[in-house]
Amino acid sequence: MGATPPRSPLAPARFPDLPAIGGVTLAAAAAGVRYAGRDDVMLARLDSGSTLAGVFTRSATRAAPVLDCEAKIGAESDAGAAILVNSGNANAFTGRNGADAVAALCETTGHALGLPPGRVFTSSTGVIGELLPYDRITAKLGELSGALGPGNWERAARAIMTTDTFPKGAGAVVDIGGRRIGIAGIAKGSGMIAPDMATMLVYIFTDAKLSRPALQTLVAELSDCTFNCITVDGDTSTSDTLLMGATGASGVDVEGSEAFREALHGVMLDLAHQVVRDGEGATKFVEVAVTGAASDADARTHAMAIANSPLVKTAIAGEDPNWGRVVMAVGKSGAAADRDRLTIRFGEVLVAENGWVAPGYREEDAAAHMKRQEVRIGVDLGLGEGAATVWTCDLTHGYIDINADYRS
Repeated sequence: MGATPPRSPLAPARFPDLPAIGGVTLAAAAAGVRYAGRDDVMLARLDSGSTLAGVFTRSATRAAPVLDCEAKIGAESDAGAAILVNSGNANAFTGRNGADAVAALCETTGHALGLPPGRVFTSSTGVIGELLPYDRITAKLGELSGALGPGNWERAARAIMTTDTFPKGAGAVVDIGGRRIGIAGIAKGSGMIAPDMATMLVYIFTDAKLSRPALQTLVAELSDCTFNCITVDGDTSTSDTLLMGATGASGVDVEGSEAFREALHGVMLDLAHQVVRDGEGATKFVEVAVTGAASDADARTHAMAIANSPLVKTAIAGEDPNWGRVVMAVGKSGAAADRDRLTIRFGEVLVAENGWVAPGYREEDAAAHMKRQEVRIGVDLGLGEGAATVWTCDLTHGYIDINADYRS
């Protein structure tokens, strides 16, 4: 692709300090899968006794690594596990070659770490339709296994980036019964973001103790209100993967713990928001909150219709409070709506109500809100108790610049 895009103006000031997670070590290396002079492979090792859960893209053209992870994730084992991720090549739409590459990576990684291949989970992200030069990755497994350590979060996060302009990490420490529990996660994602499970690639680790079924339920439920509530461009990747490992190293069983659930939700939402803040060409972080819908499902449908509308997103990019485009998006969504009960707000500014522009509305007030880096669109349908909130970004010419010449 062309020149690396500049760091997003919505990026955090720096990569966060993440807690060490007992039973988890990471490493990164430069394998030259596609990029020169940068890390492009990440390896995570989980100690024996760890449980894993995952959610994956529902795309009908899922990549070979996704299919392999789906087949393995439900198995119970005390053998520990490994996660191997490369950037630059998605190993997607490569026929039998894709499956062969995954098998070779799992076998070689398992041999290097003393794990059965069934406990090695791979992910790939980048260009679709090109054969993965997996021998470049296997050649680095000795280096990766020798470099495994507990504090390599930022380097691991950088290794999985493609069009991302900054590495993404989030963590939390929660006290349960006087015992410290750590949660740490990394993610990548910038474009092709309209998750149908998670987003692009996400890896979360905790030293809490959780059974595999309990962990799977928790990950699936929290994905629905975090990663499944973001969109950059309305496109769902062939490679979306979220894997979470619980090592149990703390000895604290958190099944049913509301404090742990809240902490994990916070980490997942932070990572999801960072993906939106790194949306390709983004200059605005946008929250769309819909209330008063006939159901939560209807509210989500309306919210996504607004968040995915190119007309709404370009108006936000131009700092134009064109509320007619919000009306349009609600009307086209297919969910229940009544024109004469509709209320729209930009931030705290009441724009429209009862099917018409609000008395006292001044466009300059709404325009002032649109000039902010963080924009909020509020819509109330006046039909019921259904509610949903989603997050998106604006659509600028930068998105075209990045994707018109995309080769990861």
